[in-house]
Amino acid sequence: MASLKIAMVVLMCFSLMGASITQATISCGQVRSALTPCLNYLQNTGPLAPPCCASVKNLAAAAQTTGDKQVACNCLKFVPSKIPNLNQGNVASLPGKCGFSFPYKISASTNCATYV
Repeated sequence: MASLKIAMVVLMCFSLMGASITQATISCGQVRSALTPCLNYLQNTGPLAPPCCASVKNLAAAAQTTGDKQVACNCLKFVPSKIPNLNQGNVASLPGKCGFSFPYKISASTNCATYV
């Protein structure tokens, strides 16, 4: 039940953020959906599951244009502030543990305009 509440909070956050980025085909809803299989790992309540890595890799592959990358970056940087009991180390290590890299650190302090 707690995971459902967290998912709803993340949903609302991403929905509000999605309207401010233009020229992108990827949405914060897609970013949110990509992270849903990762919630247990990100909250340190479960292992890193293969569906999480597959989903995040697909998101990274879908973000090809500058606009898409900026949307993904801006959505990812706000995740830490919207999910209770989030393990910041798990957030930052997610790409490496899944075997790929993002061009920026997943963090609330990331300046997406600089890295994308």
